[in-house]
Amino acid sequence: MNNHGNHDHPASPFEMAHGRPFWGLAAQQPKFGSLFNEAMEADSQLIARAVVEECEGVFEGLNSLVDVGGGTGNMAKAIAKAFPNINCTVLDQPHVVANLQGTHNLDFVGGDMFDKIPPANAIFLKWILHDWSDEESVKILKKSKEAILSKNEGGKVIILEINVSPDNKKMDKKSIETQLMWDMLMMVNLNGKERSEAEWEKLFLTVGFSLYKITHTLGLRSLIEVYP
Repeated sequence: MNNHGNHDHPASPFEMAHGRPFWGLAAQQPKFGSLFNEAMEADSQLIARAVVEECEGVFEGLNSLVDVGGGTGNMAKAIAKAFPNINCTVLDQPHVVANLQGTHNLDFVGGDMFDKIPPANAIFLKWILHDWSDEESVKILKKSKEAILSKNEGGKVIILEINVSPDNKKMDKKSIETQLMWDMLMMVNLNGKERSEAEWEKLFLTVGFSLYKITHTLGLRSLIEVYP
């Protein structure tokens, strides 16, 4: 589950229907919150193996990583197991990580990504920024940039998100429909959005990052490395 503070924002259709934002409802109704966390756990189990096996080079040279909004830690667990030299930290809301047990190279920290992200060589954002508007995403990326250690020695933000293709002719119908479905889902539930490479680049430049590269494509999602 993603961390969040109290932020002024236009009400999403979800909030207008339920009387409170998505994250507020998830925090206040344990059954709903647990259902969401279970869905995120399942997604992490699905994608984690591909990330550590297909994107091994992304983690070379790192000795610390923070998985922001990492929920119950399935992604961080996979990274910590595959790369035992990397000390991994999961940052999420206190009630999400309260009873979770770490290992020798995995820790859980309760907090708010809009306030502070623990320092590390790499800040990992899996399906975080599509939950938020451009304005809120800029805030998250600024906090991520501040948290990067060794800025001149390969420190970076690692983003795992959909990179919407501007050329539908290169995609099959089902892929196009799935991207559009996710875009509508984010808009309705969270006032978020899926982004094209041009939109990602605009965010990175706004925050002051110097370089980014899309290094891997994992189904509909892409892995993006962003450097300060």
